Amino acid sequence: MTGPTATPSPSRVLICDDQELIRMGLRMVIDSQPDLTVVGEAADGDAAIAGVAALEPDLVLMDVRMPGLDGLAATEHLCAQTHGPRILIVTTFDLDEYAYAALRAGANGFLVKDAPAEEILVTVRAVLRGQVMVAPSLTRRLVERFVLQSPMSVPAQRRRLASLTDREREVLALVARGLANGEVAERLFVGETTVKTHLGRILTKLGLRDRIHAVIFAYESGLVRAGG
Repeated sequence: MTGPTATPSPSRVLICDDQELIRMGLRMVIDSQPDLTVVGEAADGDAAIAGVAALEPDLVLMDVRMPGLDGLAATEHLCAQTHGPRILIVTTFDLDEYAYAALRAGANGFLVKDAPAEEILVTVRAVLRGQVMVAPSLTRRLVERFVLQSPMSVPAQRRRLASLTDREREVLALVARGLANGEVAERLFVGETTVKTHLGRILTKLGLRDRIHAVIFAYESGLVRAGG
């Protein structure tokens, strides 16, 4: 006879927001689930960094606009760690000016503060599974809005772009314009699995972590122009 299967430990979440009511609301949503638990709260970026070191959460829900060290600087610090937690940016507006910079810094997605509880939980669990939770069309809106404020196109990026095949550049351009994999497949008359294979090769060749950073690279390298 075999013994009972051990129940997996709940995923550990740290909430960082300077508004106590927001922290309370997020805590209620997270702690209502058996597979999730809030291990701590922080009111600014410095407290979030200290909390990560002390509590070792799996995920940080990170506000961006806070007094002292803001969420962007805290995200950059935490994403630079080899085994740091995953970061989900929680913003007041769906196009917060810090969101683009946070995604460039390595955040794993972002969530609007007034999202319903069900959406919050779906997003949290997806990020914990390793997914990047930003809709393709919203990624494009973010990049188009903010890449113009701090253009980063450099010759090195163009050389990296040259490492792609014509088809890979075509796939990257369509992804950067906000098309989902299925839409790219329809546009190119190929299967969705083929698109996923191309995207995987693009990420490997360019040394990029995920789809978001592929979109950012496409704009910064000049492959796709904002508004084009």
